[in-house]
Amino acid sequence: MLINGKELLAVANANNFAVPAFNVSDFAMFNGIIDISEERSAPVIIAIHPDELSHIGVDMLPSIIARSTKARVPVTIHLDHGADLEQVLLAIQTGFTSVMIDGSMLPFDENIAVTKEVVDIAHAVGLSVEGELGTIGQNDPGSHYHNAEIIYTDPEEAAMFVEATGVDSLAIAIGTSHGIYPADKDPELRLDLLERIKARIPMPLVLHGGSNNPDVEIGQSVKMGINKINISSDIKVAYHDKMREVLADTFLREPNRIQPPCIEAMKVAASQKIDLFDAAGKAALYWG
Repeated sequence: MLINGKELLAVANANNFAVPAFNVSDFAMFNGIIDISEERSAPVIIAIHPDELSHIGVDMLPSIIARSTKARVPVTIHLDHGADLEQVLLAIQTGFTSVMIDGSMLPFDENIAVTKEVVDIAHAVGLSVEGELGTIGQNDPGSHYHNAEIIYTDPEEAAMFVEATGVDSLAIAIGTSHGIYPADKDPELRLDLLERIKARIPMPLVLHGGSNNPDVEIGQSVKMGINKINISSDIKVAYHDKMREVLADTFLREPNRIQPPCIEAMKVAASQKIDLFDAAGKAALYWG
């Protein structure tokens, strides 16, 4: 069942769980994520970053939409970290049901202005919008995310931002980073800050950079009001580590021999996140 992000996250917010937003960068990964979501009866967000979209190509979107529409769980197809109006418009035109406009690196007033423009356009055609306030860190120098410094979200500014823009969900910065943490870096979430933000804006809140954080902190953030968590690095590491192992057999060349074990490894990682976010079995909340 294909729905927009506002409908998807409203149920999560009302029932105190988080929907995993899994970034996919090829069709095999996408099918694997839908499969494990159906197996676990969990709602899911298929997140596609503009760089990932440039890799898979917009011509694949009809197939992604068709599988999502027939899925036995609620699915939202979400543009992750749209950088400008052009990228958002492309997502709208190609069938995404949710978009993110990331103005977090802009001055506060400019972030409001660009986000409000996207909200006005997206809402007119039934799409939901995620905005971002504050910036999270960066662990992967090869990533498509560019901000390296954490700028924590201010609760008062968050309330002003939501009121001024009309966003349906808000990505906040409380101490996460994109990518996998190096051994010398100790991640820690500002759960006290999350509590203050949720008290001011009791709407769906989003945690980016959710890979590789301690499970106990992530699990607590869900209990305290995080309703969407982005997972990219964890499932891609599982997928590609297994692929490197499989390709040790230099005689293998057929994708149907190479990719299935990689997908299974990715599904194990995804299933663990579904449990951690308390999303397993929650698809039943959307029927009827």
